[in-house]
Amino acid sequence: MNENLFASFITPTMMGLPIVMLIIMFPSMLFPSTMRLINNRLVSIQQWLIRMTAKQMMTIHNKKGQTWTLMLMSLIMFIGSTNLLGLLPHSFTPTTQLSMNLGMAIPLWAGTVILGFRYKTKASLAHFLPQGTPLPLIPMLVIIETISLFIQPMALAVRLTANITAGHLLIHLIGGATLALMNISMTTAFITFVILVLLTVLEFAVALIQAYVFTLLVSLYLHDNA
Repeated sequence: MNENLFASFITPTMMGLPIVMLIIMFPSMLFPSTMRLINNRLVSIQQWLIRMTAKQMMTIHNKKGQTWTLMLMSLIMFIGSTNLLGLLPHSFTPTTQLSMNLGMAIPLWAGTVILGFRYKTKASLAHFLPQGTPLPLIPMLVIIETISLFIQPMALAVRLTANITAGHLLIHLIGGATLALMNISMTTAFITFVILVLLTVLEFAVALIQAYVFTLLVSLYLHDNA
């Protein structure tokens, strides 16, 4: 069991070629679009959830910030569907890879920062030096605020990676323990299995919550700069 503990996090290959791009593109097939006058229940529920999430997330933004609505809704749908698909047996979860999460976090963060320096130059520069700062503390505060600014995309990526990876490891460990205890004590194995089921339900919630948190933080960064 210990040898295969991190096997699910290895990038899958086919004939020696990585197939990560195919896996990343697969969730887009789960959100069908229709040209019918009356949609079916699945598309209606999907559109209702998107409208509700967009209304809740984009209310605080001005017109310039609301132009990011399509991008942010696509982001939360992609992360959420990828996390949920990763809970299937023998599947690969791209969001457990720190490199991919950084690839999402850095461009979005950089876009919000560049937008802030372009349209709110004085306000963006004022974040580096709070009003009323004593003169001897100015260099130290500028350094601290600069570090805190550049650590934002790292925090986004690490948070998503750590939460999804920890959940997968727990499911793997408890599942292996359940199989091992079946030959020792069925009562203990049953209790462990109940814990496994509850943990799986929790991971479904975590998969959706982490997608929402990631997108919400990007939205807040945008609100601070747009």
